[in-house]
Amino acid sequence: MPRSAMPTSSSRSGAEFDAGAVEHLLGYLLVLAELPMRQAFQRHVGQQFDLRPVEFTLLVLLHANGQAAPKQIGSALRLPAPHVTTLVDKLAARGLVSRGRDPHDGRAVRVALTENGQVLAARLRDVSLTMEDAPQSALSAAERTQLRRLLLKLARAPG
Repeated sequence: MPRSAMPTSSSRSGAEFDAGAVEHLLGYLLVLAELPMRQAFQRHVGQQFDLRPVEFTLLVLLHANGQAAPKQIGSALRLPAPHVTTLVDKLAARGLVSRGRDPHDGRAVRVALTENGQVLAARLRDVSLTMEDAPQSALSAAERTQLRRLLLKLARAPG
């Protein structure tokens, strides 16, 4: 939890620290809500499989899509081309993805899961179905659906 959000005692008054001055900021609230999700990710994926969120996301997306051009990966993950290259390099070094030529356009590069990557991505997909259950238990099923819908709407909004 960010230091400003933690209830603390003032050394002078003994009162709790009031975060109300920033609770109108959606970004502040999103950061606070993200913390339990990140903790769940670390517990279920980060520690178990030694993956960062962006690596996990790419593996699951490739599992669902079969293969992708680096430009598609950058667009889906909101990453610039150099970061996509670094990400793919790291996963390739672990034997989880490979680069190959597009069969329809020999100049284009496609990224795909290796056999080991397929096995791991399938496991990750299964883990992903329940890893956020505990933090989401504060919401009803309808609230979860509404929150996803609203977050997708915000994610697609122009910057």
